[in-house]
Amino acid sequence: MMDIAYVYIVKCSDDTLYTGWTINIEARLKVHNSGQGAKYTRSRLPVALVHWEGFGTKSEALKREAFIKKLKRKQKLKLIDDKNK
Repeated sequence: MMDIAYVYIVKCSDDTLYTGWTINIEARLKVHNSGQGAKYTRSRLPVALVHWEGFGTKSEALKREAFIKKLKRKQKLKLIDDKNK
């Protein structure tokens, strides 16, 4: 059985946004906040989870991640805001 693949957005300490994917959000956040995560987030700790979406396959998650990464900041903030309504 395949785990759910998640696409997530974290807000970094400098107020920037980072988008990634994982099969375990809690573990991934711990890795980011330990300084062992993505190079981008290492100098922008701590990070806080602000958005996530679940998918049935890694392929779907990767496609969504690529789509979100192409969005402008304003569009990402709207996505986050819309999800929290």
